[in-house]
Amino acid sequence: MILILGGTTEGRLAVRVADAAGSPYWYSTRDELQQIECLHGTHVTGALDEAAMTAFCAEHGIRLLIDAGHPFAAGLHRTVAAVAEALDLPTIRVERVFPPREADIIWCRDIPDALARLEADGISSLLALTGVQTIRALKPYWSRHDCRMRILDRDESRALAAVEGFPADSLVYYAADDTASLIARVRPQAILTKESGESGGFSEKVSAARAAGVAVYALERPAMPAGFVTVTGEHGLRRAIEQLLPGFFPLRTGFTTGACATAAAKAALLALLGRPVGERVAITFPDGEELALPVASALQNAGGGATASVVKDAGDDPDVTHGREIVATVSFSDEPGIHFLQGEGVGRVTLPGLGLPVGGPAINRVPREMMTRELSALYAGGLDVTISVPGGRELALKTFNPKLGVVDGISIIGTSGIVRPFSDQAIVDALRKEMEVALAIGVDHLVINSGAKSEAFLKSRFPNLPPQAFIHYGNLIGETLKLAAELGVRHVSIGIMLGKAVKLAEGHLDTHSRSVVMNREFLKRVAAEAGCSQAVEEAIGRLTLARELWTALPPDDAHRFFSAILDRCRTVCAAVYPPSAGTLEILLLDEAGEVFA
Repeated sequence: MILILGGTTEGRLAVRVADAAGSPYWYSTRDELQQIECLHGTHVTGALDEAAMTAFCAEHGIRLLIDAGHPFAAGLHRTVAAVAEALDLPTIRVERVFPPREADIIWCRDIPDALARLEADGISSLLALTGVQTIRALKPYWSRHDCRMRILDRDESRALAAVEGFPADSLVYYAADDTASLIARVRPQAILTKESGESGGFSEKVSAARAAGVAVYALERPAMPAGFVTVTGEHGLRRAIEQLLPGFFPLRTGFTTGACATAAAKAALLALLGRPVGERVAITFPDGEELALPVASALQNAGGGATASVVKDAGDDPDVTHGREIVATVSFSDEPGIHFLQGEGVGRVTLPGLGLPVGGPAINRVPREMMTRELSALYAGGLDVTISVPGGRELALKTFNPKLGVVDGISIIGTSGIVRPFSDQAIVDALRKEMEVALAIGVDHLVINSGAKSEAFLKSRFPNLPPQAFIHYGNLIGETLKLAAELGVRHVSIGIMLGKAVKLAEGHLDTHSRSVVMNREFLKRVAAEAGCSQAVEEAIGRLTLARELWTALPPDDAHRFFSAILDRCRTVCAAVYPPSAGTLEILLLDEAGEVFA
C-alpha cells in the first residue's frame, strides 16, 4: 500500500500515476480543499505529525511513502523522513523542476534574511508573492512599509490575514490579475517570492518583474532530507514505484530504442571527450523530464572515436528488442552538426513516407532530436553518430519493417522515450507510419483488417494492391479510420470477422474483449428490427460465439440479419470516417473467407 502526501501540482501528478495501476492507495492532504479527484485512492485530511503518521502507516500496511508536498513544506519533509527511518520505508520525493539560479535575483536563505536585505537595500514598497502562511513572519516588514500580499481568493485565507492584523485593502488575489498586470497596477519596488519551481510559476514571476524593472528577492528552497528517491515527472515516478513496490502496477514500463540510443550516444561522447561516464547516464525525454539509464559499457576506440552500449529494458512489453544491446559509436567530424550513420542491425530506408531520407538509417525523428540535443549540449563541433543493434537484421523480420520498406535491420523509434506495455498509443503510432508509407508510394486504397487470417482472404479479393495497402487494425477500428480520414485516404475497405462486427455494430470502435463482450440482447433487437423470424432470436439465445450465426440462421433470415449488422457498422464508422473523407466499404468475412457485403 502507498501513502501519498501533498495536495500540490505534484500531488495531483502522483495520484494520477497511482490511479493508472488500478490498485488501492491512500493520499493525505492538510485540508479538505486540497482534495484530488481519483478512482482508486482514499483521501485523508489533517496535518499528520510524526506519531500520527507512524500509527497510520502501521495500521494500514503502508510499504511506500511518496512525498509530493510543496518544496517549502519543511515540516512535512522532516516528518516523512523520520517516519521512513523509523519504519524502514522507502520514500519517493516528487520534486519540481527548478530553473538555474540567476545572478540578477537576490537570493535569501529564509525570511529573516530577506527582511534584513530588504531593509538594507531601502525597499519601502513590496509585492509579496509568498502566500498567506508567510504573513506572520513578514510582519516586521509590512507593519512599517507599504506591502501588498497576494493570497488565494477564499475565506480561509482572508481570515488568517485578519487574525494577523494585515490590512484588508492591501490584499490582492490570484484570480484578479496575472503577475505582469498585478505588478503594473501595484508598481512595487520589488517582489518577494519563493523558489517554487516551474509548476509554482517561478519563471513567470521573475520574467514579469524583469520586464517592469522591478527587483526580485527569492527565498531559497529548503534542502530535502537525505535518503529520498527523487523524481521530477510521471515516468520517473512510475518506474520508481515499479522498482520499490513490485506488483503495485500489473506491468512494468520500459525504455524505447530511441531513449537507449540517446543514452548510449551521450555515454560514448563523454568517453570520447575524456569525461567520466558513470554507471548511469541522465537524458532529457521529449516531455522535459530527466531520467537516467544504466550504461553497459563506454570506451574509447583504438582507431578513434568511442563506443558505448545500453541494454534495452522494454519492461513487460513483448518487444523483440528487449534485452538487446543498443550501441552508439561517436567520432569527431570536420562537417558541422550531428550526422547519423547506419550501423550493423539498423535498417535502411528504401521507401518515402517515413519522414526520413531514402537511403539513410532508420532512426526516427524524435530519437534524432533527443540525440542532437544531448550531444550538442556537450560538444559544439561536428560529430558522426553510428547506431548499431547486434542481431537487428534477424529481429527486423519479426516487425513491420519489411512492409514499411526498411531493410537490413530494425528502426530506432520512440515518440515519448517510454515503452508502455501493450500500449494502444504504440499501435496507433505504427498505424500512422504504415499509412504514410502507403500514401507516399501512391496507394489510394487501403484495406484494413484485424490480422493475418483476414488479410490473407482480402489479398485474394484485391490482388492488384501492393502489400503496403493492407493494414492491421487489431481491435482499434476507430483509431485506424480516424487516421485514414486525417491523412486523406480516399478509399477504405474494412475486412471484419463476425465477432468484431457485432461489437462494432453496437457502437464499439474498440472491439477488444477487455472493452466489450458480445451482447445477445442487442443482437436479438437487431434481428427483430430486421424482420427476422422467431427462430433467429432462439438461435441467438443459444450462442457461445458470434461466428456460430453463420450456420445457425436460415438463408432468408441470414441475409436480413447480416445486412442489418453491416448497416449499423457503416453508421458507426461514419462518425470517424464520414462520407466527406472518402468511400468506405465494409466486407463481412466468414470463417472460410467468403464475403458478405
